[in-house]
Amino acid sequence: MKCSPALMDEKAIAMRSSVCASLLVLRRFTRVASWPATAILLGVTSPAGAQAIQNTMDPLGSPWNAQRIFEPSALPELEHRDTRDSNGEPVAPEDTPVKGRQHPGYEPVGIRSGSWMFNPSLMTGALYDSNVFASNTQKNADIAATIEPSLRAHTLWERHGIDLKLNSQTTVYNQYSSLDQTNASLKGAGWFDVAHDMVVLGSFQIAHLNEGVGSLSSPTNAITPTPYNLYSGDLTLRKEWGRLTTSVGARVDSYEFGTARAQDGSIIDQSARDGQIYAVHGRIDYAFSPSLGWFAGAEGNQRDLRGIPGSSIDSNGYRVLSGFTVGLGRLVKGEFGGGYVEQRFDNPLIGTVSGPSYRAKLTWSPTRMLDIHVKAEQLVTQTSDTSSTGVLANAVQVGADYELLRNVVLSASAGYERDSFFGQDRRDNVTTTNASVKYLMNRFSAISAYHRYTSRESSTPLFSYDKHQVGINVTAQF
Repeated sequence: MKCSPALMDEKAIAMRSSVCASLLVLRRFTRVASWPATAILLGVTSPAGAQAIQNTMDPLGSPWNAQRIFEPSALPELEHRDTRDSNGEPVAPEDTPVKGRQHPGYEPVGIRSGSWMFNPSLMTGALYDSNVFASNTQKNADIAATIEPSLRAHTLWERHGIDLKLNSQTTVYNQYSSLDQTNASLKGAGWFDVAHDMVVLGSFQIAHLNEGVGSLSSPTNAITPTPYNLYSGDLTLRKEWGRLTTSVGARVDSYEFGTARAQDGSIIDQSARDGQIYAVHGRIDYAFSPSLGWFAGAEGNQRDLRGIPGSSIDSNGYRVLSGFTVGLGRLVKGEFGGGYVEQRFDNPLIGTVSGPSYRAKLTWSPTRMLDIHVKAEQLVTQTSDTSSTGVLANAVQVGADYELLRNVVLSASAGYERDSFFGQDRRDNVTTTNASVKYLMNRFSAISAYHRYTSRESSTPLFSYDKHQVGINVTAQF
């Protein structure tokens, strides 16, 4: 049965509101109708982690890669832009990626008001951290409680659309209250169909976030998270020309940093990292066939940051990447590319950070119950957008998602990264593992458990550490 409002009466629409919402809003623009994918769709910016290249296997469906142009692009089916088969029917859950797959009877119900759908949820959990300060000498363990309420609102319009999410996350530690933190954000995305082959995409984020202790951009010897405010927006025009798809857009990110506290009790002021980052970006995709395509993406940036007197951290730079996209039906999907990146700093003591980069990402689905992901990437980057420390990072990540039952998904991944720092004699090796299980009890509740391991071996012993994190979360949703 099709979920087009034009083909259904009001009662049928109400009965199938949650399914139609998923198909008409999420599946239209992404192949994963799930909150992990939606988080990417909405332009989530996560606090910096222990790695220069974040360990994530979440896919980003077209056309939202028009705003994050270095993410893989799905090959078009050359007849439909949304997730439907050749007969125009919605694709079965078994033909969508395992992670985030929604079977009938387990999707959120939602609350409909006119042409809007609202999905509230509340997640509570507990975690154990074996090394809360990411230290190589004083490994202090602690347990913490987390609570994360959220509200998603999205339109059910046949054309155009708005998708909003308001959420907060509070973490409270049992012994080390200095690590307590609250993140809050309002994220939004919207699209306007100018024509059947042209769409304007927009996204924004207003957030209060925290950089965790031990992250690459966290101040040395900090024992508290570093809070900051982020204001971000992107506007992109995407146009299809048959097998050729083009996009061009602009983005601005504005940062306001607070202070952290050091081990000796002193205050570490991070306001030197305040400022704005302006970027323009564009991408071209051409499909030779349903199984082979070519892409090229480029992004330029201007970073206007406060710095400190006599030591500017302003810079400008670019990154280009080009390669091929391959797809063998449901079995194999991948993208392979190479390019160059350069960031030129105004401060002559920093100079220019540049070098080649490559990216390879492959998903193999030997069965409908199993997805195997492989990712390899090299890039020249900074420890954060507002930092002046250059890093040459090489990373390999492997992961798998397995649908044990229709409502039970097992996920596991491992990664290795080698970081070489510019301007200092430092080499780091980072090893990570992640394992999780998610159990959907019904439409209204779910429970998940996870284990994360991080090990950073640095030639500068001060930065070496390892930690285990084990947690459990319970989610109530509607």
